[in-house]
Amino acid sequence: MTPTAQSTASARRVVFPFTAIVGQEEMKLALLLNVIDPKIGGVMIMGDRGTGKTTTIRALADLLPEIPVVANDPFNSHPSDPDLMSDEVRQTVAQGGDVPVGHRKVQMIDLPLGATEDRVCGTIDIEKALSEGVKAFEPGLLAKANRGILYVDEVNLLDDHLVDVLLDSAASGWNTVEREGISIRHPARFVLVGSGNPEEGELRPQLLDRFGMHAEIHTVKEPALRVQIVEQRSEFDQNPPQFLEQHKADQEALQQKIVNAQNLLREVKIDYDLRVKISEVCSELDVDGLRGDIVTNRAAKAIAAFEGRTEVTLDDIRRVITLCLRHRLRKDPLESIDSGYKVEKAFARVFGVELPEEDSAKKNGTGQIKTGVR
Repeated sequence: MTPTAQSTASARRVVFPFTAIVGQEEMKLALLLNVIDPKIGGVMIMGDRGTGKTTTIRALADLLPEIPVVANDPFNSHPSDPDLMSDEVRQTVAQGGDVPVGHRKVQMIDLPLGATEDRVCGTIDIEKALSEGVKAFEPGLLAKANRGILYVDEVNLLDDHLVDVLLDSAASGWNTVEREGISIRHPARFVLVGSGNPEEGELRPQLLDRFGMHAEIHTVKEPALRVQIVEQRSEFDQNPPQFLEQHKADQEALQQKIVNAQNLLREVKIDYDLRVKISEVCSELDVDGLRGDIVTNRAAKAIAAFEGRTEVTLDDIRRVITLCLRHRLRKDPLESIDSGYKVEKAFARVFGVELPEEDSAKKNGTGQIKTGVR
């Protein structure tokens, strides 16, 4: 590590390690799968206050390895992938010019609730553009979030038009700013993570559907586990460097596992019969559109890659299908059955497997999925 990198690392804020987070396996799995394959489309995390949503997301961003970027580029452009370059960098590369390469940590950008559209998308200095004839662009949060994580806390309280802007950029991978006949666009490939508390209001179904996954988290009820969480937090607060050192090996192992999964992902295959059954489940649940089918296929491949396999199994699908479909079901105000349980029931019926007894707790929305991620 160079002296500059060391000083940058020491100047960074100390973050609670991802591998030390106890419980909330469903949320951790959804976040890891989105990092392995950002095309899954992000994750919406809904749950009680004080359940570690923000802590977990910050921990994930801190865990991720450094990425190669074009030095001094406001869009974190990739040095060799044209799909992840700004127009200016692409032009330089096309003309055979050299671009300076650096490395930086994956960015996690917090989107404040009071942000304006200009702050999110960026602005064009019209006066400078007209007087000097140059495209004077002031990048916004979407530019900073390119190739990183964009986190919106209390997304259900965000203005609808801003949510639309975010979801459009997340879906297309590009942000376009148009003012007074001047148009500028730049790459905006990011993992969109939203969190919220259902007590403060629900998202519109059309917006919910645009999130790839939906994780529900609940306050830990088991007293021994609660004590363990409190003790770990106290340990970290009293001596962060020592706590980080204790978990360094686990952090490095998980980081390497993510990198390996990203490299393996393109080789993972899913059998045709399994794909047909996934679509059968979506059809039986009356899921609108095809996003549910696409996301479930992608997530199943990502979990197989995460575990170092190139063939998707039935168990892979079982572990991700609820995360991918529960928020796409049509809401019936008179229905008392939890939507996650409905997905599992449909899965069991179509795939011809029995539901484990422990999953019956989910009928009333009280259970949690076991994912095997530690």
